[in-house]
Amino acid sequence: MTVKFCIAAVMASAVVVHADPTPGSLFLSKTDTTRASLSGLFVSREQGLFADRPAVAPIFSNEPLLGLHGRDVQVIHDLIEEAESRSHGYDAVQHGARVRPKRKPSQMTLAEIFTWIEQTPGQPHAIGRYQFIPPTLRRLMIKADLALNQRFSPSIQDKLANILLAEAGLHHFRAGTLDRHAFMNNLAEIWAGLPNSTGKSHYHGTAGNKASISWSRFDSVMERISPKRG
Repeated sequence: MTVKFCIAAVMASAVVVHADPTPGSLFLSKTDTTRASLSGLFVSREQGLFADRPAVAPIFSNEPLLGLHGRDVQVIHDLIEEAESRSHGYDAVQHGARVRPKRKPSQMTLAEIFTWIEQTPGQPHAIGRYQFIPPTLRRLMIKADLALNQRFSPSIQDKLANILLAEAGLHHFRAGTLDRHAFMNNLAEIWAGLPNSTGKSHYHGTAGNKASISWSRFDSVMERISPKRG
């Protein structure tokens, strides 16, 4: 299975809206509609300028998924929210989505989210506190072995984001074998609202993407949790 990585959607990532209610049924193989282990869970039909941009490969593919908690993780979560979803948090929907879910994302099942994605091609679908795009959400569900009837709750969103932190090198950062700025640049490849060391989004100028916080802000926050200061 090709491993893909999470980034923010095509339009500017920091502006989001609340979603409102929707049922839905996911188009799946008849043999299994409860687990996210099917390779055919969701085949993106995204096309055009306003669709989500492609996901990219993780820097560290096979990292342990244990120990993904603590003050440093919470600080990074809050920073991503500041850059990506702001006050809408776990119920954020990318602002360019013309047809939005009819319920708040945190109240929807994963199956309902994929139904919304399948039924609204050609628009961005980045969703939740961490603005997961469809290919990444699909991949992370499989990696976390989640059921399609699982609610896209705050705890599930945090769990999926933590996988991305591990893939960006969190364990190496903690061990002091990946320096702060390298880790920050890895995070910026996942979330377009975060700047890289140029001070701009890794995706600056691509369909309106830009960093929504400054490099100095990003660096000052990360410095406080860095095992190697300076």
